[in-house]
Amino acid sequence: MVSSEEQNSIYDIKISTVSAGFVSGHNAIQELSAMDLAMKLHYLRFVYYFKAPTFDGFTILKIKETMFNWLNHAYIPCGRLRRADSGRSCIKCNDGGVRIIEAKCRLSLDEWLESGNDSRHKLLVPDQVLGPDLAFSPLVLIQLTDFKCGGKSVGMSWAHVLGDAFSAVGFINLWAQVIAAHYPAQPLTKPKQQNHTFDFQNPNPNPSPDPLSTKRVGPVGDLWSTSNNSKMEPFSFYISPSELTRLQAQISGEKADEQIPAFECICVVIWQCLAKVKDGAGPKVVTICRNDLKTRDNGIITNERQTIGLVKTDISVGKHTPTELGSLLMNKVDDERLKIEESMGRDDTLPDFLIYGANLTFVDLSDAPFYDMEVRGQRPVYVNCFIDNIADEGVVLVLPTPNACSDGRIVSVTLPENQVAKLKSVLKEDWFIA
Repeated sequence: MVSSEEQNSIYDIKISTVSAGFVSGHNAIQELSAMDLAMKLHYLRFVYYFKAPTFDGFTILKIKETMFNWLNHAYIPCGRLRRADSGRSCIKCNDGGVRIIEAKCRLSLDEWLESGNDSRHKLLVPDQVLGPDLAFSPLVLIQLTDFKCGGKSVGMSWAHVLGDAFSAVGFINLWAQVIAAHYPAQPLTKPKQQNHTFDFQNPNPNPSPDPLSTKRVGPVGDLWSTSNNSKMEPFSFYISPSELTRLQAQISGEKADEQIPAFECICVVIWQCLAKVKDGAGPKVVTICRNDLKTRDNGIITNERQTIGLVKTDISVGKHTPTELGSLLMNKVDDERLKIEESMGRDDTLPDFLIYGANLTFVDLSDAPFYDMEVRGQRPVYVNCFIDNIADEGVVLVLPTPNACSDGRIVSVTLPENQVAKLKSVLKEDWFIA
């Protein structure tokens, strides 16, 4: 929970809008894929922290000037949602721009980051959702917050309907490139739609149930948001390289020929600990989201390049050894993307799904280039990332450190608040992770 001191420390808020400097992609219609629409209720929030003198002398007018040039090459995120004649949502490109929020903070950057409360990051990034006036809702919002020491945070809210976390990071890194007068050869685009062989006109009279990686909600109508049954609480912790090495040795056991990778080891630890928190009652199903490097191209914003895998066990998680769980996570992941796409096209009206948190969801962002955002020769000292509007089973993000993965991992967890203290205790007792 955000403290009143932190809440009151943000002041002098101003709101404006920035669009592309020239008419690029104006009136163009961008169709949305089945996976785009399956992810439409989720929002990615990022906060990049920069120390002085990164933005010294870089006035808001100069910043917006660079944004005009940036958005010339990113007209899809500048768009607004519309409904096609079919009733399916689409994006009218370059139709409103990016919302800009300016704010000031009474604390220094060091004072802000020293707080152990992960909820504080939410004060530095817009929390808006799409709707109920979809045609006037920005898909991207940027918050620029000045700290009293001269540092600055750049918060970005990104509607997941545009693309996954790697797409969002590519978008904001493009701004840093434009600040340095490095311009891309082509604007950001979405991939061509792939036509799968589903017969949507003559649906199966005995359709399959919804994929296990999804939770059907709504219908939500024109307000793309849901509410949780439990109050959700974020917290994060750092795993050092030596701790990772220890975890891998413990979890891999005597399987010298099959060392469990770092991401899977972190999943094992949290999965087992949460099962203990729930008195061994579960979860027996988890979702694994990862970047599909083999199919990802530069300059593409998409939801098709993130795998959504399902891992199941038929017995209690507590009865598995850590090595067995690690092996499941490595070798028994069923990619559910095709099933999700089929479900999106199966009904006369598109269903509304939650994917993050439908099961306990692990998201591997350890190779996301957060710290490639170099502004005037300076990289962020810290980047926070979280996913909003998730279901009640919770989400675990595995993130790089400012010194990349060679310096360990940052693990960001969002769970029902009644599980957080218990999980922290089990992590410390069973795995010596504080």
